[in-house]
Amino acid sequence: MKISVRNLEPTKVKLTVTVEPEELDPFLDEARKEIAKQVNVPGFRKGHVPGKIIDQRFGFAAVAGEAVNNAVPELYSKALEEKKIHPMAQPEFDVQEVPQSAKDETKLKFVATVERRPVIELPEIDGMEIAIAKPEVKDEDVDKRLEALRQRFGTLVGVDRPAAKGDFANIDLSAEIDGEVVDSQEGVSYELGSNTMLDGLDEALDGLSAGEETTFEGTLEAGEHEGQKAQVKVKVNSVKAEELPELNDEFASEASEFDTLDELKADIRKAAGQDAEGRQATEARDAFIAKLQEGLEIPVPKGVKANMVEEQLKGMTPDPEKATKEQKDEAEKTVEKDLRDQMVLDALAEKLDVKVSQSDVFNFLASIAQQYGMDPNAFIQAIIKNGQLGSAVQEVGRSKGLLAGMRAVKFTADGEVVDLSAFLGDAAEDEEAESVEAASAAAAVADELTKSDEDKAADAE
Repeated sequence: MKISVRNLEPTKVKLTVTVEPEELDPFLDEARKEIAKQVNVPGFRKGHVPGKIIDQRFGFAAVAGEAVNNAVPELYSKALEEKKIHPMAQPEFDVQEVPQSAKDETKLKFVATVERRPVIELPEIDGMEIAIAKPEVKDEDVDKRLEALRQRFGTLVGVDRPAAKGDFANIDLSAEIDGEVVDSQEGVSYELGSNTMLDGLDEALDGLSAGEETTFEGTLEAGEHEGQKAQVKVKVNSVKAEELPELNDEFASEASEFDTLDELKADIRKAAGQDAEGRQATEARDAFIAKLQEGLEIPVPKGVKANMVEEQLKGMTPDPEKATKEQKDEAEKTVEKDLRDQMVLDALAEKLDVKVSQSDVFNFLASIAQQYGMDPNAFIQAIIKNGQLGSAVQEVGRSKGLLAGMRAVKFTADGEVVDLSAFLGDAAEDEEAESVEAASAAAAVADELTKSDEDKAADAE
């Protein structure tokens, strides 16, 4: 097989593959066997028709067509592996030459155009040192958490005064456009200052007492008249203020398993410290990836980027075609960063020769299924059926490469070495994690995936 590679862009290549006759022959033979299984030829048992008869009865073109359909994807994959090209999208195939008969010496020739991961020269990570911020727990962090806990035990009490920010008002709303009522709601509970409904509502309610009403102009944010200006009449039925419990030992015993407020505060400070360490680990991850990219120009595949930006916009606005410039800029910025991070982590996993086992992938998919409350077997079957198993393997490889890379780096805070082993684990633990339990879980899933329909029917009975 002869392979020539032409770089169209830093992230796009064209491979021209010329296949020797002896390399195509196995695919032709397999195609003849498949056709023989599907047809009836007098004088021969089904599936046992000689290849020459298949060529004569059904034409070499039919055989070659079936063979080429199977050969091109497989030979394309071999070409990628031989030339160390890492595709990031589906290729565009152009079959240019195909033999027209069994004796035709014309060689199969096809062209594959595909977006690829650019060549990324990563720095050596041995001896790399990265400074990160020291985790810090301030008194205000503890106070904020304590206040949030206090609010969970608060009660709403009716007050005989004008509504103010932080109060909860029970209101009736009526919206009119050109004198016609287009929407109305009654008995809505609304927190002043939350700005979670119509623009202008907070200002209109501020200072109103129970029984009072006012009118303001607002833009409708939902329904048939979304985006239109309307005259909105709002009436206050009642005003309630939040009454919070006193911070004392009694509150501590009611809101927690602790007997005193000091014990509760100490526990909150400990939890805040653990969260701060978690944020530090996240900062270390981001700093590590940024360090790998330092000084590198990493182009992103245009087609892949365009598709990802479109998906990003779908999550930002109901109609991506009407997205604002700010939304498009934000989506492009996010996608470019995500793509560069992914490509760098892929290159790192390759550099560190990361191995991804079957149990790694199955455990990863099972954990995702658990997050969404799905049956792991059904979820994994769906992933395989949809052709997404390769993406899962790649994601696991990135994660393992990231952990391995971060373990090899020294992180410091204020000149002191930071121990991130609680978040990174170690290689020995990883190997031990692929234990009998993990292997048996993977085997169980694999067994389920390879069951015949008859086996599954028997299980159901």
